[in-house]
Amino acid sequence: MSKTWRPATQLVHGGTLRSQYGETSEAIFLTQGFVYDTSEAAEARFKGETDGFIYARYGSPTNDMFEKRMCALEGAEDARATASGMAAVTAAILCQLKAGDHIVAARALFGSCRWVVETLAPKYGIECTLIDGRYLENWENAIRPATKVFFLESPTNPTLEVIDIAGVAKLANQIGAKVVVDNVFATPLFQKPLELGAHIVVYSATKHIDGQGRCLGGVVLSDKEWIDENLHDYFRHTGPAMSPFNAWTLLKGIETLPLRVKQQTASAARIADFLAEQRQVANVIYPGRKDHPQADIIAKQMSGGSTLVAFELKGGKEAAFALQNALDIIKISNNLGDSKSLITHPATTTHKNLTDEARAELGISAGTVRLSLGIEDAQDLIEDFAQALSKVRS
Repeated sequence: MSKTWRPATQLVHGGTLRSQYGETSEAIFLTQGFVYDTSEAAEARFKGETDGFIYARYGSPTNDMFEKRMCALEGAEDARATASGMAAVTAAILCQLKAGDHIVAARALFGSCRWVVETLAPKYGIECTLIDGRYLENWENAIRPATKVFFLESPTNPTLEVIDIAGVAKLANQIGAKVVVDNVFATPLFQKPLELGAHIVVYSATKHIDGQGRCLGGVVLSDKEWIDENLHDYFRHTGPAMSPFNAWTLLKGIETLPLRVKQQTASAARIADFLAEQRQVANVIYPGRKDHPQADIIAKQMSGGSTLVAFELKGGKEAAFALQNALDIIKISNNLGDSKSLITHPATTTHKNLTDEARAELGISAGTVRLSLGIEDAQDLIEDFAQALSKVRS
């Protein structure tokens, strides 16, 4: 594969394997196992002396194509495709830790991610410190002799805070820790954590990579040495592998990723500006706006805004529910990154398990709403918001 190919070309052609039939679209290899010509060939395959597939839990041709295509886009040496985004997050964190180790994590995380580091990891003797990740001194002050992993998402879910990935990576390198970045909200098109110094990147491929609400999937990307020494055996023996059918679906989705994200981001910018002018709206947060609290960091590490907008309604939960219920085109859902525009009330859905105090720390109020833009006409979306907001008391 040509290293000079740009992302849009890589996402159509990267990592393609063709059978003897010369199919245009990637083939789905729906098989659990593989056969060998001889017993000696099977032995050599299991010893790692010859290349090839052994069992679908370890890998398959369709999954291999998806992994290679993601590596080409991300600039990673190796990857493993998982059954879901949370399978990717859990694998990336637990595969490299043992009892007595310590995680430092930004507190602004998706609810399930917080559960992994706050609740699951301590069950195995792995301690965690949650911090306000916006400030580098908090990362530095949380370091212990046993600190092995820094974990963050940027932009964050749902308030779109941005964390200085290069600054966090510099601190991690000083103590030999690894930085794991959940890059879902930026997409691999707008932010390259590995280039910024992070060591591991995770995605919920369910979001923009599929982007059409069809299937679950995740992926962990890093250098080959880290994958071989940490993730390889964990992956083989615990079984979080992606279905080959889902890998094929994601291969089809990723072909159109640049087209969809370009449209979604352009719409997000227009909607953010529109919402900022509405009397019912108290605050708008969007990485493409100059008034974003971390605009200087965004300028350094992101090449585009986001497909998501966060905003707060003055009327709290009552206003948020009234708005969502009045929308016509935009649908209520806890998903994001879809070709359809989706709206979420985090306090009662994705972040409902957090305490009121924890939500307040994250800037999630009763009036906070998360909007994921789709590929519909932006003017239609603005008009949908206009009619819905007219039904919300300010």
